[in-house]
Amino acid sequence: MTDFFKGIPAITYEGPETSNEFAFRHYNPDEMVMGKRMEDHLRFAIAYWHSFAWQGGDPFGGQTFDRPWFGETMDLARLKADVAFEMFDILGAPFFCFHDADVRPEGEDFATSTRNLEEIVDYFEAKMESSKTKLLWGTANLFSHRRFMSGAATNPDPDVFAYAGATIKTCMDATHKLGGGNYVLWGGREGYETLLNTDLTREAEQAGRMLSMVVEYKHKIGFEGTILIEPKPQEPAKHQYDYDVATVYGFLKRFGLENEVKVNIEQGHAILAGHSFEHELAMAASLGILGSIDINRNDYQSGWDTDQFPNNVPEMALAYYEVLKAGGFTTGGTNFDAKLRRQSLDPEDLILAHVGGMDACARGLKAAAAILEDGTLEAMRAERYAGWNSDEARKMLSGEYDLDDLEAYVRSSGLNPEPRSGKQERLENLVNRFV
Repeated sequence: MTDFFKGIPAITYEGPETSNEFAFRHYNPDEMVMGKRMEDHLRFAIAYWHSFAWQGGDPFGGQTFDRPWFGETMDLARLKADVAFEMFDILGAPFFCFHDADVRPEGEDFATSTRNLEEIVDYFEAKMESSKTKLLWGTANLFSHRRFMSGAATNPDPDVFAYAGATIKTCMDATHKLGGGNYVLWGGREGYETLLNTDLTREAEQAGRMLSMVVEYKHKIGFEGTILIEPKPQEPAKHQYDYDVATVYGFLKRFGLENEVKVNIEQGHAILAGHSFEHELAMAASLGILGSIDINRNDYQSGWDTDQFPNNVPEMALAYYEVLKAGGFTTGGTNFDAKLRRQSLDPEDLILAHVGGMDACARGLKAAAAILEDGTLEAMRAERYAGWNSDEARKMLSGEYDLDDLEAYVRSSGLNPEPRSGKQERLENLVNRFV
């Protein structure tokens, strides 16, 4: 045991009336929600990068955190892992997620970095034998190092493309060895700063080939998890190719990968794309590519991705409503891609941020389940489209009618349709009964 979380107890459920801040008020792992344990619905994961690797910088200032494991040695990487698994145990977290650069020091060359990663993976494997925490997903950091300043898969230099692919392979190997449920690709630098030096067609082909190789390698090694792309519209690049769910789906269709790859959707990225979180979830479910979620929130007064812990229960309710309506998570889950504010320096802050986020998600989940079980919202949605159940309406969509037939139908029936209320306020009032 390390001393970092000394004096902080394991967090347990005490119910909504407790005054103990080191307790769950709403997240009860064993509570049954729609026939499934709450823990199995939510599938919480801790993000290694924000919780243990982030140093507290922002666009206007550097490091504020002073953690005892900060540094570029293997001993410190192992200390970081010790602290991480202690935190997982305190929270009872079922999963965690990581990038290669989060868990191992950067080596002087590819071989050294890979050896460092393999050593830490072995260390993780040993620690996981005595922990309930499993790996939700792994990924490669292909954006922080200066070699990736012009992209990874979309880089104009084929040597960088090769280095990126080799790095992805080592991270897929690590994820596979640790029994990860998914492998995520986030194109942090896959975009452009200016069209003056960018060949859009070439870069798309490069990205498509890299993703195809990822899928091919998944099958080659027998990885049974899901390959996920995480959409993001901007920041750091002015325009990134994985802008939102619909854009990613178009990319997958272009390269014949729509049945091989799903999406990991982050709330903050949805906001940056000009969408709501529930919009992106509903779109992914509609397209059959909903995989997993990163849970956080943005500061609506700031113009960048602030990655704050979730605390807005109505937002969480609408998000989990879409997840539940889509059938819930399979290999995916709820990853806390959220970081402390740079003024929140204490170990207690790190624990309590997750406690609050887990409680907010639990309240949102229960509200979503109650709305779905009530059935009124779906009944009103079905009523709005009920006209499409008629024989004439079915012919319109089945190919039996062309435009001439539609004109004949309108004339013969004397159609003169009037608008019908969308009942938006009534539906908003309905939702507010549960949140």
